Amino acid sequence: MSDSYFLDTNIFIYTFDTASPVKAARASALVYEAIESGAGKISYQVVQEFFSASAKSNRCPLNAIESAVFLTQVLEPLLAVQSSVPLFASALLQRESRMLSWYDSLIVAAALEAGCSILYSEDFQHGQQFGSLRVVNPFL
Repeated sequence: MSDSYFLDTNIFIYTFDTASPVKAARASALVYEAIESGAGKISYQVVQEFFSASAKSNRCPLNAIESAVFLTQVLEPLLAVQSSVPLFASALLQRESRMLSWYDSLIVAAALEAGCSILYSEDFQHGQQFGSLRVVNPFL
């Protein structure tokens, strides 16, 4: 594995969360460092989930133009894993062996495909291991 890390969708959602300023600051710092260092990675799924969540929530009140800017300036530079049959096959194995939901198994499979050593997320157990991939909850 490398010094690359994977950012789960919730990291991006928290960058807009005015109700949790500490989480918003931590999430924003992670995203900024991910872009600046080139070490941060995301998958197509994170992009889809972000825009789905932002459309349903007041936590990410982005209009169409702001969404397009966020896509090109923040998400696109981090996008490292696209949808593919090998990714789905890996996710199926993760789902079966780790008893994960389909969407969680896709996140783990994408982080592994991207060669990441850390998965930043609060949706998994802090410290959980998937081979050499370790989950870190950045908000603890």
